[in-house]
Amino acid sequence: MDFLSWMNVALQKANDSLKSGEVPVGCLFIYNNDIIATGNNTVNETRNATRHAEINCIDQVLESCNVKDLSYKNVFYDTDVIVTVEPCIMCTSALCQLQVRNIIYGCGNDRFGGCISVFEVPKLYNSRTKIIGGIKGTEAMTLLKEFYKGTNPNVPESKFKKDRKKKDTNITNLINSFFV
Repeated sequence: MDFLSWMNVALQKANDSLKSGEVPVGCLFIYNNDIIATGNNTVNETRNATRHAEINCIDQVLESCNVKDLSYKNVFYDTDVIVTVEPCIMCTSALCQLQVRNIIYGCGNDRFGGCISVFEVPKLYNSRTKIIGGIKGTEAMTLLKEFYKGTNPNVPESKFKKDRKKKDTNITNLINSFFV
């Protein structure tokens, strides 16, 4: 299979995430031309901000290597990561430390991207990992836009703004009382 075909599978995983109320990111780890891990974000489900698609896949590979008595270092070294959105700084860092062969992503991540959009993590590690972006990026971006049209029911209500307005009013009143 080629990267475009693998990306189609990752996009289906992202679509599944969208349907379940998660940020629509789909990820595959390919080793010896076989899918050895599939993942999507489970941040909302687990209420754990680190449960990104890539991290979930890493956990699957580590578990599989442990069961099959394989060297995880050797497996990751020959693994291609296909992900619909540019990995964040945390995920890019993990993938570079594991020395995956390639990271192939769909659309850029202007808020958290660790490959190039916000920060070039591979430069920190003098990484061998090749980065290829823009593979079916329009399709990946369409899924993200669909998700962000709605509201995320799992986001806690912000108390900061409510309390902040009250505090600002109190401070303003206090300051004004000095000048009266």
